[in-house]
Amino acid sequence: MRKAVRRVLLLILIVTAAGAGVWLWHTYRGKTSVDALVLYGNVEIRQVELAFNNSQRIASMLVREGDRVKPGQLLATLETERLQYAVDRSRGQLESQRQTVSRLIAGSRPEEVRKARADVAAAQAQAANATNFAGRRAPLAERNAVSREEAETARYNAETAQAQHKSAQETLALALEGPRIEDVESAKATLQALEAEYALALKQLADASLYAPADGIIQNRILEPGDMVTPQKPVYTLALTEPLWVRAYASESDLGKLRPGMIAEVTTDSYPGKRYRGWIGFISPTAQFTPKTVETLEIRTSLVYQVRVFVCNPQDELRLGMPATVTVPLNRASTPEKSVPEDPCKEP
Repeated sequence: MRKAVRRVLLLILIVTAAGAGVWLWHTYRGKTSVDALVLYGNVEIRQVELAFNNSQRIASMLVREGDRVKPGQLLATLETERLQYAVDRSRGQLESQRQTVSRLIAGSRPEEVRKARADVAAAQAQAANATNFAGRRAPLAERNAVSREEAETARYNAETAQAQHKSAQETLALALEGPRIEDVESAKATLQALEAEYALALKQLADASLYAPADGIIQNRILEPGDMVTPQKPVYTLALTEPLWVRAYASESDLGKLRPGMIAEVTTDSYPGKRYRGWIGFISPTAQFTPKTVETLEIRTSLVYQVRVFVCNPQDELRLGMPATVTVPLNRASTPEKSVPEDPCKEP
């Protein structure tokens, strides 16, 4: 009988303790220590779709899925034969126009001026000779010594010679004056257009090489050598790894405890007990509903503020999208400017 009573009392004690534990868990769920604030989030997923800024056939693909790349590393190239022909043609047209502009600016050469003067002198002599010949033929025609047709021909020849003399004088004046300002400016404008075309041809040739824009890991290799590409067709998907941060969320009641520059620690379920150094880099000025992907201790429909926590990942253990817990110590008296050391990821 006594054993039965003891069992009942023990059962009642266990139920009471369990109920108290459940009550305490519900009561203090989401509460944080006065010395630290705990936030929940995920390692931010950042991806870049890499594509050529050109339309051509792929010549080579230099990296594979899983390869780590550095900024400026060559990833792929296009066939460049046609692009090189376009550069050579543009260069030739540009050089030809440069010579044209130089010729117009330099004006007439001394030899051209001297030739124009000689042409004027020759035309003047021919005009004088034709005029004298016509003058001699006119009296003879009146005395019927020569035909009137011959006299008229001599007069026409004299007038033609005088016109040629005047034309030679105008040609000499043009040689002395030089090219028109409008012609020079037009040639310069054409030169600028050809320079732009040449620069565009060089840019298209340079765009035949695809480089990594930042540190990251090749997540997808979408195309292969021989494929035809366009600016709208990605070649690689690059997962960015630097800098790495956790996108966490803080309630409005905890917002006043945070400020940019505060030191933080990041932990994950994949590496229990291991802490990664971090610091708060950004606090959103606007509220939002808690994302459904975040396992937070607050009600999912509560309004929260996004907090970006930069984190050090020296051993490359953190993965994009990994759930993470952020612990922000609140007992540090340092100012935001002094919270983050010059090199926060360097071992002290």
